[in-house]
Amino acid sequence: MIDDLSTRHKPLGALFQSPETLEDWRKYRLSADQVEFYRENGYLPGVRILNDDQIESLRADLAELANPECPGRSLFYEYNSNEAEDPARVLFHALGAWRITPAFHDILWHPAFLVPASQLLGGAVRFWHDQLFCKPAKHGGVVAWHQDYSYWTRTKPLAHLTCWIGLDDSTAENGCLHYIPGSHRWPLLPITGLANNMHSIQSVLTDEQKALFKPVPVELKKGECSFHHGLTVHGSYENDSERPRRATVINVFKDGVVSDKNEPMLEGTDAIPQGEPMGGRFYPLLFSPEGVLD
Repeated sequence: MIDDLSTRHKPLGALFQSPETLEDWRKYRLSADQVEFYRENGYLPGVRILNDDQIESLRADLAELANPECPGRSLFYEYNSNEAEDPARVLFHALGAWRITPAFHDILWHPAFLVPASQLLGGAVRFWHDQLFCKPAKHGGVVAWHQDYSYWTRTKPLAHLTCWIGLDDSTAENGCLHYIPGSHRWPLLPITGLANNMHSIQSVLTDEQKALFKPVPVELKKGECSFHHGLTVHGSYENDSERPRRATVINVFKDGVVSDKNEPMLEGTDAIPQGEPMGGRFYPLLFSPEGVLD
């Protein structure tokens, strides 16, 4: 039986090494200009967090996990070989890789991710869940426009952050992320679907929001990431290129966020009573800034 790594709340190997000194920790800090850009626009692109060895390790693990017969399939919270309705437009999307392979487990404790995440959240970083998004060459499907928090209202308050990490160069040609700058100041929108119809969100926008709906493509080199706020409207178009577009996503929230339901948050996890702080086996504390970012 495969080992469920959700019981292990520290790195298992040395792929993502933890700094030994405060000075080394602080090398990962975002600049004041980067933090201000995030506050103003609701996203921050172009933060390099992976080297080539780390990318290759994650790619190798992903190749195994994308096989529906992979040994750890039962540990995923959700697994969609194709979330799109059209078999000619594939969007592989799965949640829970951190439970299955050491590389996807250990990246949660990667200082190049944790330090910026703590700065943008304004406090200690607690894990929510991870995701894999893969668009194959020539027939990759869309990720329709949406706000992440619309899927996460079972937790409150909204103190959530997403880190989208490219395992390939992502370009407008192969389906890179697009953001609507400033949309993190919009109210919560109804869910209109994550795949299939790219523009279904238009049916729930006000005239003012439609006028402000001006997508900005965010092209990233492999190993770079983009952070975004839980209300920032984002999506990505088809991949008709000759290259795949693979990504892993880490979703976190500020420590202190509480449960807003009595049922399990994710398939196969332990329930946290409504009103109780999120924590325990499936939602570990990843990083506290005290003494490091002071």
